[in-house]
Amino acid sequence: MTETSPQPVRADTEIEVRYAETDQMGVVHHANYIVWFELARTRLCALSGYHYADIEKMGFLLMVTGVQVSYRRPARYGDAVKIACWGDRLGSRGIRFAYEVYRGDDLLVTGSTEHIWVDSATGRPCRTPEPLREPFRRLAGLAE
Repeated sequence: MTETSPQPVRADTEIEVRYAETDQMGVVHHANYIVWFELARTRLCALSGYHYADIEKMGFLLMVTGVQVSYRRPARYGDAVKIACWGDRLGSRGIRFAYEVYRGDDLLVTGSTEHIWVDSATGRPCRTPEPLREPFRRLAGLAE
């Protein structure tokens, strides 16, 4: 992954914390933040002009190859939280998405996910599919 952008497109997703997402201590269980990352990432992909389901119908997947999460403050049942997602780094075969989770102005969690493009017919990594190159470059703030 080689290219970076100072001004990528950001997608915000707002949710209300459900009771089932909390643990015995009354805070959001750590694994749920990764699910929230996926919700925000899916919304960002849609801003490219391609819903993720459309990308899969084209025969491509964005396989997760890494996840990083830093927990700063807990979210609790009933909290309204906002998950921000953007393309942090774009390469010829993959992309890294970055995330921030807020409750109001309080930053609760930061993180990132690394992905590679995969041809679903072969299961092998591939270059960014031609029809998706420019839309994803626009998301990353790299459009010419």
